[in-house]
Amino acid sequence: MATTRRVIPFAELGRQDVGRVGGKNASLGEMTAHLASAGVRVPPGFATTADAYGELLGDHGLRGRIEEQLGRLHEGAALDEVGAAIRSLILAEPLPAELRTEIVSAYEQLARDQGREEPEVAVRSSATAEDLPEASFAGQQETYLNVRGPAQLLESCHRCYASLFTDRAIDYRERMGFDHLSVALSVGVQVMVRSDLAGAGVMFTLDPESGFPEVIVVSAAWGLGETVVSGQVDPDEYTVFKPSMKDPSLQPVIGARIGAKRQKAVYAEHGLTRTVDTTGEERALRVLTDAEVRLLADWAGTVEEHYGCPMDLEWAKDGLTGDLWIVQARPETVQSRRRASTLRRCRLTATPGEALIEGIAVGEAIGRGPVVALDSPVDLDRFPAGGVLVTGITDPDWEPIMKRASAIVTDHGGRTSHAAIVSRELGVPAVVGTGRATQVLRDGQDVTVSCAEGGHGRVYAGLLDYEETETDLADLPVTRTRVMLNLADPSAAFRWWRLPADGVGLARLEFIVAHQVKVHPMALLHPERLDDQDRCAIDQLTEGYLDRGEYFVDRLAYGMARIAASRWPAPVVVRTSDFKTNEYARLLGGRPFEPVEANPMIGWRGASRYYSDGYREGFALECRALRRVRDEMGLTNVIIMIPFCRTLEEADKVLEAMAEQGLRRGENGLKVYVMAEIPANIILAQDFAERFDGFSIGSNDLTQLTLGVDRDSEALAHIFDETDPAVTRSIQILVPRAQSAGATVGLCGQRPSDDPAFTEFLVKTGIDSISVAPDSFAAVKQHVAAAELKRYGADRRGSSQPRRPRVDLPSSG
Repeated sequence: MATTRRVIPFAELGRQDVGRVGGKNASLGEMTAHLASAGVRVPPGFATTADAYGELLGDHGLRGRIEEQLGRLHEGAALDEVGAAIRSLILAEPLPAELRTEIVSAYEQLARDQGREEPEVAVRSSATAEDLPEASFAGQQETYLNVRGPAQLLESCHRCYASLFTDRAIDYRERMGFDHLSVALSVGVQVMVRSDLAGAGVMFTLDPESGFPEVIVVSAAWGLGETVVSGQVDPDEYTVFKPSMKDPSLQPVIGARIGAKRQKAVYAEHGLTRTVDTTGEERALRVLTDAEVRLLADWAGTVEEHYGCPMDLEWAKDGLTGDLWIVQARPETVQSRRRASTLRRCRLTATPGEALIEGIAVGEAIGRGPVVALDSPVDLDRFPAGGVLVTGITDPDWEPIMKRASAIVTDHGGRTSHAAIVSRELGVPAVVGTGRATQVLRDGQDVTVSCAEGGHGRVYAGLLDYEETETDLADLPVTRTRVMLNLADPSAAFRWWRLPADGVGLARLEFIVAHQVKVHPMALLHPERLDDQDRCAIDQLTEGYLDRGEYFVDRLAYGMARIAASRWPAPVVVRTSDFKTNEYARLLGGRPFEPVEANPMIGWRGASRYYSDGYREGFALECRALRRVRDEMGLTNVIIMIPFCRTLEEADKVLEAMAEQGLRRGENGLKVYVMAEIPANIILAQDFAERFDGFSIGSNDLTQLTLGVDRDSEALAHIFDETDPAVTRSIQILVPRAQSAGATVGLCGQRPSDDPAFTEFLVKTGIDSISVAPDSFAAVKQHVAAAELKRYGADRRGSSQPRRPRVDLPSSG
C-alpha cells in the first residue's frame, strides 16, 4: 500500500500534480523543476497535499458535518451563516498529528537550507481545482505573510484550510458548478522575499483589457504585493513589446506609467503585516528600472512559452539583495476564453455631458443604473440587481455583490487590482482608481459608466442610451485596396488589434501632445519665458526629470510606440504635429511662443514650423521621439508623414531638419510621406514624389483650399463638398502621377465612412489605401470589396489577412 504523502517540497512537484497540491503549488513546482535553468527564480518551499486535507475532513466525521451545513444552504439558509458555521467546524478540529509533524519538519529543513533559525514564510492556499484555464479560484482563499516559527505556521495552515469555505469561495463554486467537497485544499509554504523593503506586483503575458497578445504588462508598487492585488494602490504600469525582446540591442519597454502608490504593505513589528503611507519621493519614483522590467518580462515570456498559454504571474523584489523572484504563476482566464474572430463593440448613442468622474477603464462595455455607495459588503438582498457599485476598494468578500452590479466604480486600484480582475471575469464594466468617486457620486443617483472610450473610463450623469454590436471578423472580405485605421488615442489602440486592418493610415501626433504631454515643447526648453504660474505647473508635471525635453520625448515615444505595436508589422503612418497657432497657444506654457493669427487654418502650421527659428527645437524633440520608437524600440513599421507642406523648397528644408536629428529617408527602412491637402501638392505631384515615398490625401483641407471655403463656416457648409468635381478631379490627377513616380497614395478622412459612392470613386481611381475610424472599418471594408468586384471582377487578390502572424523584428543595426 502506497505511503500517504502529506507534505512535498516544490522541487518534487510539477503541473501534473494539480490534483494533489492545486494549481498554484503545482505551478511553483513546475517552475522550480523546469525553468530554473532558464534563469527564472522561484523562492523555495513546500506544499501540503489533498490527501492531508482529506485526513482532516475524515477525522471525527467532519466531512459529514460540512455536508449537513451545505444542505442547509441549498434549503435556503443564508450564505454568511452557513460559511461561518463551516469555518468554525474546521477551526475546532485539530490538525492530524502526522500532518503537524510533517509541516514542522519541512519548515525546519527549509530553515537549514536558508541558514536561518526561523525564516519568514508566506502561507498561501491552493485549491485542487484552482487556476484551470476554464476557471480561476485565485483570491478565493486566504494568504498569510511574514509567518515565523512552527506555532504561527501551524495556525496559519489551519486558517487556510478553513478559508476554503469563505462566503466568497462558496458563492464562486456555486456559480461555477463545482462540487464543494470535490475541491480539496493544499497549503503552500514559501520563503518570503523581502519585498516590504522594495516592491512587488503582477504581470500578464497579454494586455488584460483587450487580449492583445504581443505585449507583457507589468504592474508594480512599493512593499508587499498584497496592495496591488487587493486594489489598495494605483501601481506603476510598464508595457513590454514581445517581438523587441528577441533583439538584445533594442529597448522593448514601450510604455511606463507612474502610479500614485500612496500606501505600501510592510512587516508588522510583532508578526504578519501592516499598511503604511508612502513618502512623496516614493510616489514620484518608478518602482522598477527598464532593465528590471525587461528581466521580469523575459521570465514571463519563458513561463508563457513553457505552459503554452497566456499567463498571470506575481513577482517580488528583495530589498536586501536586489534580486527579483516569481512567486506565483497561473493561466490567464479571461481574455484566453474570448473568441478572437468576434469583435464586440459598445457605443454611446446619446451625447454625454462632462464626466462626473474619470479613472482607468476595465473592459470595453457600458453599464448604467442607480449608484449604490457602500463602505463594506452587505447582504445580497440589500443590493439591487443592476445597481452601480461605488466603493473605495474591493476584495473577494465583495464578489457576490459585484456579480449583481451593472457597473463598478472604485476610488483606488489599477488594472491588476481585485476589482479589475473580477470585473473582467464577470464581464462587468468598471472604472477603477478614480481617487474620489465615493465623494462625488451620490447614493441613488442615476449614472452611466462608459469603458468604451479607450483607456479612460468615465461616469456620466443620467441613464444614457447606448448600443452593443458584434462583428464576426472572419466574414469580412479580402480586398486589394488596403483598408487602414485612423488612430489618435494610444490608450485605445490595443482594443482594435483583432480588426484585420492593413495598418494605420493616420496617427495624429498632436493628440498625444495634447493628452499625454500637455505642455508646449518650447515651454519645456525655455522656462525663462514663462510666468510663475505656468513654470510651477510644468515643474509639477515633469517632476523627476532633470531634462525637461526628455519628458516630452518619453511621453511622445510611449504614445507612438503603443499605436505602432498594435499593428506590427503592418505600416503605421505617424503625422508630425499639425496644431494651428491658436491650438498650440492653449497648451500649458504655449502663449509666449505663438503669434496671434487672423486665420490660423492657413497660417504658421505643419511643415513651415519645423525649420523655423520659432519651433525648430520643438520639432527636434519630435524627431528624437520618432528615432527612439524606430531605432531604439525597433518599431520600424513607423512611417513619418509631413503635413501642410506648401512648396518644394519647404519639403527640402524639412527633410534636412529631420536628417540633422538622425532621421534620413531610406536609412533603417525609413519612409517619409507627405499630406496631399494643398493644390500645390497635386499640381507638383511628380516633383513632391521625388522627395517623398507616398501621399496621404487630407480631404478636408484639400476641399477647403480647392474651393476656397472655410471648413468651419456654418454659412458656407452647403458648399463644402469633397465630391465636388474640382476636388475629385484633383484626386484623379494625383493618383496616377504619384504612382508613376513610384509613390503610393492613400486617403485618410471621414467621407468614405459616410458615403459608399465616394469609396467606389476612390477604388476606381486605383488608390492604394483608404484609412478610416475603427468603428467604420467593417462597413468600409465591405464597400471597398463591392467596388472592387465592379472594377476587377473576381480577381480581387488583396493584402488583408484575418489575423496577423507574429513576426520577429529585424535588427536595429
